[in-house]
Amino acid sequence: MRIVFMGTPEFALPSLEHLILNQYQVVAVYTQPDKPAGRERSSRPSPVKRAALNWMLPVVQPVSFKAKETVAQLARWQPDVIVVAAFGQILPQLVLDIPTYGCLNLHPSLLPEFRGAAPVASAILAGSEFSGVSLMLMDKGLDTGPVLAQAQIPISEQDTTGSLTAKLSLIAAQLLLEVLPGWVRGELITRPQDEAEASYTKMLNKSEGEIDWRLPAVDIWRKVRAFQPWPGCYTNWRGKQLKIIEAVPLPGERGGVVGQVIALDKSAAAFGITTGDGVLGVNQVQIEGKRVMSAAEFLRGQRQFIGAILPVK
Repeated sequence: MRIVFMGTPEFALPSLEHLILNQYQVVAVYTQPDKPAGRERSSRPSPVKRAALNWMLPVVQPVSFKAKETVAQLARWQPDVIVVAAFGQILPQLVLDIPTYGCLNLHPSLLPEFRGAAPVASAILAGSEFSGVSLMLMDKGLDTGPVLAQAQIPISEQDTTGSLTAKLSLIAAQLLLEVLPGWVRGELITRPQDEAEASYTKMLNKSEGEIDWRLPAVDIWRKVRAFQPWPGCYTNWRGKQLKIIEAVPLPGERGGVVGQVIALDKSAAAFGITTGDGVLGVNQVQIEGKRVMSAAEFLRGQRQFIGAILPVK
């Protein structure tokens, strides 16, 4: 079986590596073009590109598939199947029609819930009890294709987008190995998605991380987890950005005005911040330009922080 693999971030790595280690013939790896990163804005390859080069696999980085030659180049690989995992580009019908057994997409949600760019963060923000991975046959819509198989796991109260994505990446790789042989043998029947149950997500942007202390503590707590590691959940203190890295909602606690920092005697959290409903207990923070530290350590260096009123937004 000739496989073209398409993926870009860390989420895609276990699926690529499981295919290679299980003796599948990965003839080419497609990933997003290198992007500038860091203070020097030097060009940085994607995690999938780095892995593919380590495995000495051909790497292709198209800007898009609008050019006929880009599609023709893909066809010359003669793939039996294209496996897609967080590639980051929409595949046109000309591409979907190339492989004999279609294009299979590993999507980190229980479709039709949370289609689109930010399914893991959206599940945490929504307070979902479960997340999962769907393996679907791609069509020209956005995550609308029929589903071959799904696997689900509970979302723990400690899960962030980073930790949950890592778990789902391993589940995706295992699901792919379990389903792929039966699919090419014609043993599986796809299940259409129920459009009435569909929901869509959008790309996160940095400004969404700014905390509105008028929200309930539970909602802010979910944002802290959903926006970790990016874009981060933050407020401002003395002209500097203060990121809330780890927190816990304390719905029974009462404080002063919204956004006020209060001392907590009966909580593991070092301090709390009054919200529109309850108090957000804070365990870890990162002030702009400094390392991540415990809230207790931060307080030792910021004696006037207790009692301060943080900007609402």
